[in-house]
Amino acid sequence: MEIELNLLPEEKRKAPDFDKLVFGKIFTPHMFIMEYSGKKGWHSPRIVPFSNIELHPAAIVLHYSQTIFEGMKAYYGADGKIRLFRPFDHIQRLNRSARRMCIPELDPEMVFKAIKTLVLTEKEWIPRKKGSALYIRPFVFATEGSLGVHPSDEYYFMIILCPVGAYYAEGFNPIKIYVTTEFVRSFPGGTGDIKAGGNYAASLKAQELAQAKGYTQILWLDGKEKKYVEEVGTMNIFFVFDDELTTPALTGSILPGITRDSVLKLAKHLGIKATERRISIDEVIEGIKSGRLKECFGTGTAAVISPVGEICYQEEKYIINNGETGPLARKFFDLITGIQYGEKEDPFGWAVVLE
Repeated sequence: MEIELNLLPEEKRKAPDFDKLVFGKIFTPHMFIMEYSGKKGWHSPRIVPFSNIELHPAAIVLHYSQTIFEGMKAYYGADGKIRLFRPFDHIQRLNRSARRMCIPELDPEMVFKAIKTLVLTEKEWIPRKKGSALYIRPFVFATEGSLGVHPSDEYYFMIILCPVGAYYAEGFNPIKIYVTTEFVRSFPGGTGDIKAGGNYAASLKAQELAQAKGYTQILWLDGKEKKYVEEVGTMNIFFVFDDELTTPALTGSILPGITRDSVLKLAKHLGIKATERRISIDEVIEGIKSGRLKECFGTGTAAVISPVGEICYQEEKYIINNGETGPLARKFFDLITGIQYGEKEDPFGWAVVLE
């Protein structure tokens, strides 16, 4: 399918002051839309001026949360080239989410074409400062106006873009995380391993309470026993016990993060011992007390690598690595961002150059 372009005049497309970026608050002048109906399939792909959208008051997304999303970034390299990081892995995960939520799958090549066309249309909105990027948010939601719990027969697939700086106010400095034993994020057989909108709505109360206590993020435990570490609010989690890099195994309730996978593949490439296994919160606390736990960090598209300097569990505070960034967190941050900005060798061909 050809993408129809309906663009604003140049004078209405000027980029903002990139020194004053707030994550997710500033949007580029255009967006991508494609529609679905049971009779026509996916149709009418177009790039149009960014604007509000009109929905039927009974749209299924508003009542039953049939919606999914992805998040990736476009980077301006030092060589002036624009790169995407593992875009087809993100698109594959979008379709995995679609299958779980009874949403019609999208043609990966069409999704990539839409992302590429929109990013190149808005290339002046990509910050050129390292550490900044153009955040790409593809999402799908049910638009059929119908009350009654059933899959929609109509959908929108949209892409919007935001120029962004650091995700956390702390930047690359260690964050503090709070372990909740009151709330549960996911359960095997649920939707914790996909990017469904309802997952994030259900996490808000725990996040709000953690932030009121001065913590940046929640560390979730498993839903069944509330014993095993799963993930942080917007990130997967890694620990370094002695000389072993380890992360919770994907048990069906943890999101298979693209950055998580990148760290594991890079560790193997570098000869760093890395394992995926069940990790109890008791092992984490014992590791901090004994000194076995050398460092901890989160991984995700938004923050890339986020060192963790403090964990609060059962209202007790535990400091990791003197509250400082550890060497492996720094190494993986430098490697991944170096690949993203075209500064370091890309042994897996993850970076896709757009121009």
